[in-house]
Amino acid sequence: MEKFKIVKSSERITSINRTIRLSPESFDRLSSLSQQSGVSFNRLVNQCIAYALQNLEED
Repeated sequence: MEKFKIVKSSERITSINRTIRLSPESFDRLSSLSQQSGVSFNRLVNQCIAYALQNLEED
């Protein structure tokens, strides 16, 4: 499986507003990665979700 890579982009993301709840540990890690990489929190979460869905093992 290919490793996850954070990608910087100035392209706008078309989005749907939805409230989600994150564990404090996940929020802290994502916030830290967002600051370190210069990628917005929202973009980073979207990249993580896309990666997980592309690499999902289905029965």
